[in-house]
Amino acid sequence: MTKARRQQLILEIIASTPVTTQEQLARELHKHGLKVTQATVSRDIKELGLVKVPAGENLYRYAAPPGQPLVNTYGRLQRLFEDSVVKVDDSENLILIRTMPGTAHAVASCLDNLAWPEIIGTVAGDDTILVIVKPKEAVATVLKRFEELREG
Repeated sequence: MTKARRQQLILEIIASTPVTTQEQLARELHKHGLKVTQATVSRDIKELGLVKVPAGENLYRYAAPPGQPLVNTYGRLQRLFEDSVVKVDDSENLILIRTMPGTAHAVASCLDNLAWPEIIGTVAGDDTILVIVKPKEAVATVLKRFEELREG
């Protein structure tokens, strides 16, 4: 499993399960077939910008920061493009991005968090992202940015 997919899984886990410690998060990941070290979990928590929020009396759980984009969204998107994007194609004001299976949501989330004014929205499946661009003339600009991301 890629780092991007593991981090997406962490976000899914903390959204559905009250996780209070790094050890508990490692156990939850193990339930999903991932063996990770405490150091890996700690790095993922830092990169994702997770915070601890109250979950009862003297109890705190991990949560994604509300309404905050990831600290280094562009850098993360660049790594995801290098590791995950297989093909980019376009038609009119639509761009289709093909990714490795299971990584489309992470790529689309980064694109959404960057809030490029030309991109009015994304729709992600398992390995495909539909990017809607407005105006149609901005497609070339967005494609150029995507190409730069793929080249590193």
